[in-house]
Amino acid sequence: MLEIKNLTKTYKGGKKAVSNLSLKVEAGDIYGFIGHNGAGKTTSIKCIVGIHDFDEGEILVNGISVKQAPLKCKSELAYIPDNPDLYEYLTGIQYLNFIADMFGVSAKEREERIEAEADAFEITAALGDLISSYSHGMKQKLAIISALIHKPKLLILDEPFVGLDPKATLTLKNKMHALCEEGSAIFFSTHVLDVAEKLCNKVAIIRQGEIIATGDMEELVKDSSLETVFMEAN
Repeated sequence: MLEIKNLTKTYKGGKKAVSNLSLKVEAGDIYGFIGHNGAGKTTSIKCIVGIHDFDEGEILVNGISVKQAPLKCKSELAYIPDNPDLYEYLTGIQYLNFIADMFGVSAKEREERIEAEADAFEITAALGDLISSYSHGMKQKLAIISALIHKPKLLILDEPFVGLDPKATLTLKNKMHALCEEGSAIFFSTHVLDVAEKLCNKVAIIRQGEIIATGDMEELVKDSSLETVFMEAN
C-alpha cells in the first residue's frame, strides 16, 4: 500500500532531514513511526503526502509514484497533520461537504458517513457552528472525520492522539482497526510508545533521519517493551 525506497530529503543550507529511508506498509498494517522531535518523522510524512518534494528515492502509494501521478496518489490516501489547519470561516458540515466534494463522495454516502462518524466522535451538535469556535480537540475530531469520509486505502496521521480526550482516543483506535479490517493501511507517527506497542503490528524507529530499527512489533519487542527498545536504540 505504501512503499518508500531510499528516500532522501535535504533542506536549504545542506541539512539532511531524511537519509536513505526505506520501509513498506502493506494492506491491513497499522504501522507506527517512532522518533524524537526533529528525527525526521514529519518531513518523511510530508514527502509521502506531496507537501514536500524530495531529492532522491521513490515513494509509491498502491504501486503508483507520488512524483509521476500525485493526484492519483492523493485520491487513494488521507492525511491528518499534527496541528489541523482547517478553514475556520466554514461551519463543520460545510467543511465536511467540501472534502466529500473533493473526493467525489456521493450525497447518500456522505450523509451516512458524516452522521455515523460525527455521532461516534460526539460532535454532531457542533457541525452547524463555525470551525473558528471549535476547541483544538474538536478541530482534531473534525479533521479525523474528514479523513475517513472517502474510506481511504492509506491513512497517514502525524501525532493523531494529541488533543483528543480518552473516549475520542478509543474511538479513533477502533476506527483504525475497522479501516484495516476492510483492507486499508495506516501509517502514523506518535510519541506515545505504550499506545503504539498495543495498537501497531509493525514499527519503525527513526533517528537523525535514518531508520535504526524496523519490523514486526512482536519480533522487535520480544520479552521487552517498545519503550526499552526505543531508549536502547537512541
